[in-house]
Amino acid sequence: MRTLFTYIMVFPKRSAFVLAALLIAGIAEGLSLTALLPLLSIAVGESGGSSESGIGKFMEKTLQNVGIEPTLDTILVIIVGGMFFKGLVLLLANRQVGYTVAHVATALRLDLIEALLASRWQYYLRQPVGSLANSVATEAYRAANGFEHSVNVLALAIQVLVYSIVALFISWEATLASLVIGLFLLIALNRLVTATRRAGTKQTHLLRDLLTYLSDVLGSVKSLKAMARDNVADAILHDQTQYLEKATRKEVMNRAALTALQEPILAALTASGLYIALVVWELSLPEVMLMVFLLTRILGLLNKTQRRHQQLAAQESAYWALRKAADDARAAAERATGTLQPTLQKGITLHHVQFHYGPKTIFRDLTIEIPINTFTAVMGPSGAGKSTLLDLLCGLTEPQAGEVQIDGVSLHDINLRQWRHMIGYVSQDTILLHDTIMNNILVGEPSLTAADAERALRQAGAWEFVSKLPDGLQSVVGERGNLLSGGQRQRIAIARALAHNPSFLILDEPTSALDPESEQTICETLQQLSKNLTIIAVSHQPAVINAADRVFMLSNGIAEPLSQTDTPKIR
Repeated sequence: MRTLFTYIMVFPKRSAFVLAALLIAGIAEGLSLTALLPLLSIAVGESGGSSESGIGKFMEKTLQNVGIEPTLDTILVIIVGGMFFKGLVLLLANRQVGYTVAHVATALRLDLIEALLASRWQYYLRQPVGSLANSVATEAYRAANGFEHSVNVLALAIQVLVYSIVALFISWEATLASLVIGLFLLIALNRLVTATRRAGTKQTHLLRDLLTYLSDVLGSVKSLKAMARDNVADAILHDQTQYLEKATRKEVMNRAALTALQEPILAALTASGLYIALVVWELSLPEVMLMVFLLTRILGLLNKTQRRHQQLAAQESAYWALRKAADDARAAAERATGTLQPTLQKGITLHHVQFHYGPKTIFRDLTIEIPINTFTAVMGPSGAGKSTLLDLLCGLTEPQAGEVQIDGVSLHDINLRQWRHMIGYVSQDTILLHDTIMNNILVGEPSLTAADAERALRQAGAWEFVSKLPDGLQSVVGERGNLLSGGQRQRIAIARALAHNPSFLILDEPTSALDPESEQTICETLQQLSKNLTIIAVSHQPAVINAADRVFMLSNGIAEPLSQTDTPKIR
């Protein structure tokens, strides 16, 4: 029930509209049903067509007061009209349910995505990609279905209430007895609902683990196949899939058991109620027929309510898992203390920076100056902090002491988002989308055009080969860009970083996987760009080091500048 009320609180307007429509539909159905008793009285010819029951007389009097004679054809019209009206209202309600389910899924997905993208970089690094993909796709879909089930639980409860009110007018003893029996039935079978909830929770965890591992396997499938070790990954995925199947089987079995037990119990209760009404309470035939219909309907609706609740129990774990992921990401949100407008007219300075990961010291006294319109290269052994240096420059992480200054202003006081708009970034792993060259460069930025893509390609030295492709900018690069060579992929990545006219270009190992000819082309491109851009590149490659204006060696938590006479030593 916690999930049901949570859905209502999170989506109050949509839930209120749906519930109002369902309530009107239930009232319409209840009013049309009250016309059944006088209709049955007329059908069996009791009292010359006049009903002797309280509800029957009430209906006849009400119809006469509004100028309607309670004849057979009139009552049939009322019943059919009420049902049509109920159907129309239910159609509108179900339409709203459909729209709301789609909206819920979208809202949950966007909430998680926005929270993740706003989180700190170190938090994001700890999140498995497959788990995030599962949350956005599977868990959001299951959570939205949970909303649909919760609305149906409320709708069925409203219908139970309407039928009970009508039945109370005929025989309050039989109605209360039926409600008590129905509630007892719900409690007795609630263990199946609890078991379904456990199975649903297990499915959520298993799906997350499966998709996390699958994402990792697909990312390295080439090397696994090359070493004939793909069968190991296949075995692990097979086991995880089998566990998921067992959890799904338990959920299905619990649902089937609930349905199988409810129906015979309902039949037995209906037969018992019919016997008591006719023999013990000696009700009239029309009243008995209507009571049997109403009480059977009430018990049936209670059973449907429990089945819907069972389905909600199976899906609700996805909603709470998604909420937890979004809440955790929001708790790890980036700081937003800076408000100053950034400029880059003088240069960038890392001034006595200290940084550590737990007990491990990365920088103990790092000082580097990066003048504007220069090409700076940074080298150093593995673990010296080269990538951390780039993270500090982007504001993805902050130093524990010292500061990063942009034109003499601390980055802590600068609007981070505006600063990052001035940065072009090329990562060590060149990841291209399975899309066109133009879309890989613009990446959906609405302010950029095909002209910006062409300009960036020319700046990156890539326009010559792109223009010769059969489809030019519309050429598809394939999965991870594998339809292009390594040098072509790298130049596309540089063009992507240049598309929005940055002032500061950051490159992490830009030529590590390139052949000498492609490496030389990239270096010449960077030298040309440094006339108008400030560039910093982390690299071990001699060609990049020799092409740079300034070179720093990271070692023992500090940066030592290397003169031009020192750089040949690294060949």
